[in-house]
Amino acid sequence: MPIFRRETRVWFFLAVSLSTVLAVYFLSPMLAPFIFGALLAYLGDPLVDQLERLKLSRSAAVSLVFLAIFVVIGLLVLLLVPMLHNQLDALTQRAPEYGEWLDDTATQIASYFGVDADAINFKDVAKTYLPEAGSATKGLLEAVFKSGSALLSGVVFVTLTPVITFYLMRDWDLLVARLYELIPHALKAKVKELATESDSMVSAFLRGQFLVMTGLGTIYAFGLSIIGLQFSLLVGLVAGIMSFIPYLGTAVGVILAGVLFVAQYQDWVALWKVALVFGIGQLIEGYLLTPWLVGDRIGLHPVAVIFAVLAGGHLFGFVGVLLALPVSAVLAVLIRHAVGHYKESELFNDGNEQSVNPDA
Repeated sequence: MPIFRRETRVWFFLAVSLSTVLAVYFLSPMLAPFIFGALLAYLGDPLVDQLERLKLSRSAAVSLVFLAIFVVIGLLVLLLVPMLHNQLDALTQRAPEYGEWLDDTATQIASYFGVDADAINFKDVAKTYLPEAGSATKGLLEAVFKSGSALLSGVVFVTLTPVITFYLMRDWDLLVARLYELIPHALKAKVKELATESDSMVSAFLRGQFLVMTGLGTIYAFGLSIIGLQFSLLVGLVAGIMSFIPYLGTAVGVILAGVLFVAQYQDWVALWKVALVFGIGQLIEGYLLTPWLVGDRIGLHPVAVIFAVLAGGHLFGFVGVLLALPVSAVLAVLIRHAVGHYKESELFNDGNEQSVNPDA
């Protein structure tokens, strides 16, 4: 007699899914290094497989890819963090000056249209809030080092992530094979089809979109530095990170760069330079980066991406943000197949048959 009857299988899989969600919810404070390590191992596994095909051993291939990943991450941290810190300091120091210029400009525009602009004083706002925001940003690292629990969590994350990444990358193919063995035989073919399609979706997000974000951030930062924007790296980083949502990164970058550029040079006409930088960035993205690195494999609506990130962060914190896009990509595949089955079902087609044959 089989352990799982047909009518209990659905409840079994629902129970497993619910248990997994609850485990992630309650264990999320300690899962960050495991999730981040798993994502890095997933990104590195194809490179390891390629090196294996070149007759390298699995251990040697994993060691090379592992070293490359963390050398790149280390260099980015060492190069970008001090530069971003300096730009934040400079922005904090110049905030009152920018606020005074915005206040004078708003007053002139309001007087031109006959509107009283005394209700808004950008100079006071800048003097009050922007330095506080800058000091809060600088104080974040100090708070981390002063807080014992936060320091411990940071040390655990930095220490465990490389270890977890190495061992998961080394045993990735073995773990996948063992998970596949646990799938019921009747479902193996379908699960393999869904897994292959999901892998294509997730890899498009994690590999392709990450490279697009990095490329756009670099283009924007380099272009804005050429036209003389003092905070080019900061604006480029923000625009690049937000570019995973189509057009949002460009919109935010144009507004932020435009305001800072005009405040720095007090020249409205020269805004065409900012528009040129972001226009070139969009052309490179549309005709080179996205078709080459991402293609048409994503298929997630921008609103779905926003919802996934916000929902993941709200429910599971930082772990939820890390999981949001991969999980939403897999769910998109499952929903697409479920909709296909629904359209082929009697529930969907019964009314259509009646409408075709009303006398039946």
